[in-house]
This record gives sequence, C-alpha cells and structure tokens, in this order.
Amino acid sequence: MYETIGSPVNLGNVTLKNRIVFAPTTLGVPNDAYLERIEKIAAGGCGMIIIGDVPVLSMPFGNNLYTESGFAFYEKLAETAHKYGCKICAQLHQDDTDFGALRQYAPQVKAGKLTQDDLRQMINDLVGPYVTNMPVEKVRGIINAFGDAAVLAKKAGFDVMQVHGDRMCGSFASPLFNQRTDSYGGSLENRARFLVEAVEAVRKALPDMPIDVKLAVRMEQPQYGKAGFTEDELKTVVPMLEKAGADSFHVSLANHASLSDTIPPANHPYFHEEGCFLGFCDTVKQYTNLPVCGVGGLTSPAFVEEQLKTGRIDCAAMSRQLLADPQWPEKVLSGRESEIRRCVRCNKDCLGGMMRHEGTHCIYEKGGK
Repeated sequence: MYETIGSPVNLGNVTLKNRIVFAPTTLGVPNDAYLERIEKIAAGGCGMIIIGDVPVLSMPFGNNLYTESGFAFYEKLAETAHKYGCKICAQLHQDDTDFGALRQYAPQVKAGKLTQDDLRQMINDLVGPYVTNMPVEKVRGIINAFGDAAVLAKKAGFDVMQVHGDRMCGSFASPLFNQRTDSYGGSLENRARFLVEAVEAVRKALPDMPIDVKLAVRMEQPQYGKAGFTEDELKTVVPMLEKAGADSFHVSLANHASLSDTIPPANHPYFHEEGCFLGFCDTVKQYTNLPVCGVGGLTSPAFVEEQLKTGRIDCAAMSRQLLADPQWPEKVLSGRESEIRRCVRCNKDCLGGMMRHEGTHCIYEKGGK
C-alpha cells in the first residue's frame, strides 16, 4: 500500500533504504538522552537521520568535531544509526549570532528582565551588522572550515553532508541582512557566494561524498522568514548550487523570525495544512532533476505516499512526527498504520520545551493525547 515510502532512493552514491528522513532538530538534552532519542528513531525504521547544527568551527560550548569528546559523541551517533541500517547525515552549520555584541545584555538575561522572545529578537537584530561588517578574511576562513569539518565528519562515520543554507549562509543570502559592498554582497550571485563556496569547499575536500543543501526560502507576500532566497531567486541559485557540487536539496522556510513559523502549529494562520512547505519544493523541482526532500507537518502515510508517488518530492522529512512516534516508518511499512501516534502539531513540549530550556520533547512522553 505504501510502496513508494518503502522504496530506496539514491543521494549521490549513497542509497537510503526508504524515503523517510528525520529532519535536523535541536533537541537540547544531555548527550546520553540525545543518543537514546537517535537510537529510537533509527530503530523505528527511517532511511536517514540528519544531525542538526554540527559546527564547522571549534566552539567553547556544546559538541563539535574538533574535541576528543565531541568527535567521540558524533562517532557514537553514526554507529548507533548504522546498527539499524539507517544512514546518517551531518548538517554542517555556522551560527550567525554575534556573541560579542550580546555580552552587554548578559546582566539583564541573568536578572530575568529579558524574555526568550526579547533575546531572540536582539539576536536577529544583530545579524545584519555582523555579516555586513565581517572581514573578508574571516568570511573565507569560515567557508574553508566547511571542508575541514566535512573531513572530520566523514572520519566519524557520517554518510552524507548537508550544508545548512540558513543561519550564516542564509543571512549572507538575504538583502534584509547583507549590506556588504564587496564580492559577498549586492547582487544575487554575490549574496549566494557564501553558500555556493561552502558547497564547493565540501566538494573539494571530499570529491565522492554526497552533499545535500538545505535551501532556506524567504516569502515576501505574505512575509515569512528573513534569511535565504525568494522563490523567484531559486531559478538562479539552484543551478549555481548544482554546479558547485550539490547532490540533493532539502527545502524549507527560512528562519530569523518567529520559530512558530518554521515549526508551525496546526492553528498557524498560513502554514496550517499538512505539507505546508511543499510549495517551495514545487519551485525547486522546476530547476533541477536532483532529489528534493520536503518537510512541513507531514504525518499522514497516505498523504506522504501520494507526494512521493507523484514525484512532487523524493524524500519526506519529519521531526515532530518522529518525536511523537519514532516507529512511524516501521508501523507504516508493516501494515500497522492504526497504531501510529499522530503528531497533532500542538508545539507544547517540542517547540515549547525548547523555548523553556527543558529540551525538545513530546506530549506523548507524558501520556498526552
């Protein structure tokens, strides 16, 4: 009944056993709990897990590939996924937060005078000056680090690299943030240069490694998202990225606005329908024959099968649904669809938990319905 969901698909020279992908997700939990969550998702039958926000530079906090403990953590994630025949992808990422400029607000944060929404707005307000004034030597150093991190990620056991087209790549892409007057600003081609050269850096470092690109799409009417490219700009950008070495595309709404837009609840004023971001995939499909992965409130097996069967998308990415029920793929493919715990897109303990600094969870963990 769900033959397309269960069929293999190639990303470059890597074959996924089926079309279901765990979308890159900030979990905000300790390493042991993170590993446990990834193991449940891998055991549940999905074809590939994307590990979100793998830093391309060494960072003083969190996990990164440049420390012994960080490398060991990523190595363990790869081993865990592979144990269940699941491929694993590293989302190579560079933050665009100006931590230096944020230090002045630390006393207000500690005193509780700034809410999380206040802080997020400040972070986004600082992005423009940060990317606009960044010395070109630093820009190129970060771009080269995408290649360096990819080499380490491969050594750790990752099968696919995803270049995160949002965050710093997306902020360089958007004229709402990028006011540079050099070769990394101004024209569309110049604004796309950071992302294109990041893909090129990975391709140069690993000639045979599959490269997926997360494409962040900015809407204008109505306006949603502030980074990334408009749909009209994709006709120029997608061929540039394909030429740079991309093997596939993961398409979603751009960030730097409300998180309830990129992670929309069921009552969102615009993105309330299942498959809410698949219209962006329709646009990308006009300009490439490479595989395209869609995301956005996907929960229904019948709906997902139809999108895959018709070729609208080649892979279906899920985050909240696989947090609600990691066994979604296995249940669908073994004829146990009636047993699925459906994500209701309430955002209470997934986005809500993340915003409360409690970690990304699901109401089902507490027996919710």
